[in-house]
Amino acid sequence: MLGIFQFSTCIIPEPFESIAPGKWRATLQLEEKRGAKEFQPRKRTEEYQIEEVTEGELPFNFEVVYEENKKDFHIDIINGSERIRVNKEDISVGRNIANGQDTIIIAFPHYESYIKAIYEERVMEGEWVVETRPNYSIHFTAWHGQDHRFTTLRKKPKIDIDGDWAVTFSEDDDPYVAIGEFKQDNNDVTGTFRTETGDFRFLEGSVQANKLYLSCFDGSHAFLYEAKILEDNTLVGAFWSGSHYKTTWKAKRDDNFKLTDPNELTYLKAGYDKVEFSFPDVNGKTVSINDDKYKGKVKLVQILGTWCPNCADETAFLADYYNKLQSDDLAIIGLAFEKHRETEKSKIAIERFIKRFDVKYDVLFANGSSSKKEAGEALPMLNAVISYPTMIFIDKNHKVRRIHTGFEGPATSRYNDFVKEFDTFVKKLLAE
Repeated sequence: MLGIFQFSTCIIPEPFESIAPGKWRATLQLEEKRGAKEFQPRKRTEEYQIEEVTEGELPFNFEVVYEENKKDFHIDIINGSERIRVNKEDISVGRNIANGQDTIIIAFPHYESYIKAIYEERVMEGEWVVETRPNYSIHFTAWHGQDHRFTTLRKKPKIDIDGDWAVTFSEDDDPYVAIGEFKQDNNDVTGTFRTETGDFRFLEGSVQANKLYLSCFDGSHAFLYEAKILEDNTLVGAFWSGSHYKTTWKAKRDDNFKLTDPNELTYLKAGYDKVEFSFPDVNGKTVSINDDKYKGKVKLVQILGTWCPNCADETAFLADYYNKLQSDDLAIIGLAFEKHRETEKSKIAIERFIKRFDVKYDVLFANGSSSKKEAGEALPMLNAVISYPTMIFIDKNHKVRRIHTGFEGPATSRYNDFVKEFDTFVKKLLAE
């Protein structure tokens, strides 16, 4: 957030009415890396439309929504059925003293990233900056009054991709498998990829003739998928994660393809029969799983990072479940492995995370960093920390009964089943 405050001090506040209300179409140019600089908006006509899809260009949509006073507004980032609220407190609008241009800063404080752009009436241009990556910025543009995603074209799809697909990413370099879950309505597609360590959240896109396009932007992830539909109706394409990672992927329709059971990936190593740890809370007090307040209780240990969107999905579920159940026999302990090694910065991130989800259980600052290797060293009884998040179920006698790797969130077809299975298992442990 330091970057945001630094920029905002250079801006003279102006009425928020200067940003046009309604739908906007934005793009991130993943193939083009630019350093931090001031951008000059290119003139666009009212008739400007995207026809053909530009390779390496990630589109997403957002809506500017004004409040009743017609001055304050918030922004909703849109990915399929998901709407991510950017509150007015995280938006700065005004005149930049350095160049005399109207400037908007849209901050995503939970992920320590922001969009900074200069704007005219119906166009913005600037950059998306990730503060936790050195010199990381991606060219950003947005146009008002456009609500399509990839293209305005409506080419007849070669096939209907609705259903489940067996997917392999990075076939020649550290491959991993996934299930592609797609729903198609004419040219429009929504869905996600379920992997053995989590899901790729809400994706939205289009099928045009023999091409498939999907994207997601949530302030942390910038995912872009492009694929060609081959003659045998399989998919082959490219996947971008921001401008720092690109790989290949292929898929074939397979409604019976299964991933490894998430309860079988992480386990206690030989020689260990329990989980033990001591880490500080946000006030610096050392908390141990062996403390008296946890004795005789069912304990859920959540391995997480406040920077992790899948962890955010899991925390939203856990916090709501814990607050509604209100059982004195259930304790949840979050172990946050943060990108910052500085205690103070990590403390701020954890406090913000607790407030965001109304977390009523302990969230501790786990020593180490977000490195899975270091997280494994901090919890040596586990075979490995394979994924953020990972959840350990411990019964009243302090015996590990289950370790669940990853999280099948609300974007997946498995989410409702997970909720039912979780509730049944937790209540079974509480009843023992």
